[in-house]
Amino acid sequence: MQFNIRNLAIAAVAALGIVASAASVRAADQDIVETAAAAGQFKTLASALKEAGLVSTLKGPGPFTVFAPTDAAFAKLPAGTVENLLKPENKDKLTAILTYHVVPGRVTAADVTKLKEAKTVNGKMLNVSVKGSGVMINDANVTQADITASNGVIHVVDTVILPPNN
Repeated sequence: MQFNIRNLAIAAVAALGIVASAASVRAADQDIVETAAAAGQFKTLASALKEAGLVSTLKGPGPFTVFAPTDAAFAKLPAGTVENLLKPENKDKLTAILTYHVVPGRVTAADVTKLKEAKTVNGKMLNVSVKGSGVMINDANVTQADITASNGVIHVVDTVILPPNN
């Protein structure tokens, strides 16, 4: 059998296609926690989830919809707030804040735009509004929508959403 450059190129393209398909399958297999960690902009959220003991929940079957504040969103909080919330004695308050960012079920951007409010895992309601082409959750702007995970969907928000009475 004689290989020429054309056959080698065809084989290389086919191999790249198989590798690309395998990579997208792996991405779809990542849960919400793994997907957020891979994005690199949710380090503070990941630490907070760990301190609150919520990692195993968000790695569970779900489905969940998470309005995920970025590291920049956490940085907008008053100085010392994050550090204070991460203390063991504030675990209940931290848990209340984090579960206020989670809605049971898989709610896509198309679904969100049809809602006026959504009940969170902590039992309190989020206000949902459409402003022009953007969506707001309470006072937070959704900056990226529909990041798919194996057990739900992530929508990136630019502000930490604080539940009422916190």
